[in-house]
Amino acid sequence: MSGDHTKARPDAPDGFFACEAAGLAWLSVAGGPRVVEVRDVGAGHLTLERVASTPPTPAAARELGRRLAVLHDTGAPGWGVAPPEWDGDAFFGPLEDPLPMVTGAWPDWPTFYAEARLLPVAEQGLARGSLTRDDADLLRDLGDRLDVLARPMLDDAPARLHGDLWSGNVMWSSLDGAPGVEAVLIDPAAHGGHRESDLAMLALFGAPHLEQTLAGYAEVHPLARGWRHRVALHQVYPVAVHAVLFGGGYVRQLRSSVAGLLTHG
Repeated sequence: MSGDHTKARPDAPDGFFACEAAGLAWLSVAGGPRVVEVRDVGAGHLTLERVASTPPTPAAARELGRRLAVLHDTGAPGWGVAPPEWDGDAFFGPLEDPLPMVTGAWPDWPTFYAEARLLPVAEQGLARGSLTRDDADLLRDLGDRLDVLARPMLDDAPARLHGDLWSGNVMWSSLDGAPGVEAVLIDPAAHGGHRESDLAMLALFGAPHLEQTLAGYAEVHPLARGWRHRVALHQVYPVAVHAVLFGGGYVRQLRSSVAGLLTHG
């Protein structure tokens, strides 16, 4: 369709694009961030509205924070659940080589993060030869310590997460018919998780005007005590995925991060 944008991969994993479309629909909530609109979806393609890009502003970043808090507060029925329109595991990573991302329902965040994120990515790394058995043991040890490391945030309820909210998955566009700029979310790995995880992803590769986004978020939903100290904890999974897919410096970053959490956490 004229003016739209199509992502295509004929040999995409089964359900890859349908999963993304279901995630986008689930994230589109009243008062939440704008989410890119799905035009069409098939086994080997996903057609989306084309978003005209413009530079972000501090005001737009602050509004993203407010709206992201609204999205998170919409909630999810459990830790690790997939969008209701999707039945199966999700995906995390680039179009060319996404890793399966386990979905289900876990009783609490530490159990979810250990069993659905840390242990599976350790096995994926071993299978691909990107991680060693020592690396896998470090991730297992971290999973065993989550009750202590995450204690101040454990009273929070499951949030409705974008799930892969690094800066590249936030586009910035002019408002229709009005002055100003707004954020547009793309490429989710949507699931029920902890709100701090989306914010940690924004920080991982440096989102523009991040402090404004965090300030806007706190206006709507203040974060649990000590949340800045847990940013590295929430970043372990995405860094581990990068280590599995790309090796090199990401493996060193993963080892350093996990060792620091186990030593000082």
